[in-house]
Amino acid sequence: MRYALMSEPQQGLSYEEILALARAAEESGFESFFRSDHYASFPGDSGMPTTDAWATLAGLVRDTSRITLGTLVSPVAFRPPGNFAKVVTTVAEMSGGRVEVGLGAGWNEAEHDQHGLAFPPARERFDMLEEQLAIVHGLWTEPDGWSYTGRHWTVRAALFRPKPEATAGRRHPNLIVGGAGGPRMVSLVARYADELNISSASPARIAEAYARLDDACRAAGREPTDVTRSAMIGVLVGETEDQVRGRVRELLRMIGDDADGDPDEWLAERRDRWIIGTPDEARARAAEFEAAGAQRIMFQTFLPRDLEMIRLLGRTFLR
Repeated sequence: MRYALMSEPQQGLSYEEILALARAAEESGFESFFRSDHYASFPGDSGMPTTDAWATLAGLVRDTSRITLGTLVSPVAFRPPGNFAKVVTTVAEMSGGRVEVGLGAGWNEAEHDQHGLAFPPARERFDMLEEQLAIVHGLWTEPDGWSYTGRHWTVRAALFRPKPEATAGRRHPNLIVGGAGGPRMVSLVARYADELNISSASPARIAEAYARLDDACRAAGREPTDVTRSAMIGVLVGETEDQVRGRVRELLRMIGDDADGDPDEWLAERRDRWIIGTPDEARARAAEFEAAGAQRIMFQTFLPRDLEMIRLLGRTFLR
């Protein structure tokens, strides 16, 4: 099993706080650090400061040395594919190839409205995602003069220089598609991507998605083993049960979610899809996701200033 850290900096984090989080992940032994790509602040106070994901990643690749860095995931309506391909290539060059790229259809309508970004219906967003994947993949891998005609974007006689450095064994930087793993999504992964990331799902649900991916790869003439299977999983761990409950209470205070209610009720709703508990409990829970087919876990923290929990995860899973 491989392990990465996934953070939610739209919870009001400054660049310096994001850097502290990325460095804590690097020092703890995580192979990758991912951040969300959101312009609205949530969960919790809707008025907190937010930062642009790829602008901060450009800084992080210069302020770290080993860890790979990327987004989970960049919504399709945020950036046109040609611009996005160039931004990622630039950050990849700045990092010496330590960039991973998560793409998705997006879901938060409010943040699109607040920033003048179109938010079409779900089916159209998936149409856009399909074209975005085709164009990003094409600009990175096709020869000079490549063209593409879509309903949303068209490329004519492409001249894309420089091409980004490919991840070992891949055609380009590791390209991840994230979401629920429905039939259309796994079809797109089979054609263009290197990794399918399932978010906030139980082991049983992710096993179903991975089985759909196997079928989609075979239909596309691709070996299922060519695609990495990963899961983004909410995490709350502590050295003791009391510490776990303290972190639950802190998270409830931060997000304003039933802060005066019963933490057990809040936990019960998440136990089938989060990793919660002491180190032994966390390792046993991660083993369930591994048994379901996950090859990489992205620990999703909603306590991004709690660097000690990041260090505890490192000691639990990486030492």
